[in-house]
Amino acid sequence: MADSMTGYGREISEQEGTRVVVEVRSVNHRFLDVHTHLPSSLLFMEDSIRKRVKEAVQRGRVDVYITMDSGGFHTNVEVDWSAAEQYIQAMEGLKSRFHLTGDITIDMVSKLENVFVTKETEDVPGSFQEELQASVKQALNQLTDMRKREGRQLTKDLHSRITAVGHWLKMMDQRRPDVINEYKARIRARIEEYAAQTLTQDEPRILQEVSLMAEKGDVTEEFTRMHSHLQQFEEALTQPGSVGRRLDFILQEMHREVNTMGSKSNDALLMEYVLNMKSELEKMKEQVQNVE
Repeated sequence: MADSMTGYGREISEQEGTRVVVEVRSVNHRFLDVHTHLPSSLLFMEDSIRKRVKEAVQRGRVDVYITMDSGGFHTNVEVDWSAAEQYIQAMEGLKSRFHLTGDITIDMVSKLENVFVTKETEDVPGSFQEELQASVKQALNQLTDMRKREGRQLTKDLHSRITAVGHWLKMMDQRRPDVINEYKARIRARIEEYAAQTLTQDEPRILQEVSLMAEKGDVTEEFTRMHSHLQQFEEALTQPGSVGRRLDFILQEMHREVNTMGSKSNDALLMEYVLNMKSELEKMKEQVQNVE
């Protein structure tokens, strides 16, 4: 069963007094492309989180967002003593130079910019790391479940379209003998109209033209390869793992065969069948871009 490359997962937890939100999003991409968006205090966990994503997903662009509420282990409020001292010295100098009165109070100093600094500590408890990894795993499980659900819908749609292509291919195969007979009848009529000879005398000429027409429009090889491609496509849809690129390759081959059939067809009904197949293949191509 083919999986979709589009999915979303979200897990919220309370860890070490801190509310942690893990969000995982995935969209279409030719290969696996993982991007992490972490607080600076958790950057050391980036490699382990990327590894966990790669264990769950094989293809697509995956973004992992981890956000934490302020507070808990990860923030410390500190005083920038150097900045505070310079502020006070400057204020004392201002009082002295302009003979100002009044005291310098804590209320005044606390409102000065950059006196208090919030810093994130790198001392992340092991229990927090384990719980965070568990949250990442839960979010990834939600993402993969969504990708599987959408994948089932994609697979169903692709099965119906491959059946439609097979139907039009069968209609072409049934129509081909009639096309040859109709062409033969047109040649007979033309000879009767423009040549003052009997049909018996011109039978070799008729057969020769019909033979040339049949050879020029022979699509036996294309039919054989198309049936093989249809079977391969159906089989690939049932295989586990990443099958999107294989499906895309098979579709390219089917497009090539159908285009060749169209170039060899000189019958309006055959061309209609070819166009119907092309329409289905184009829709399949759009859908396959979403398959992992």
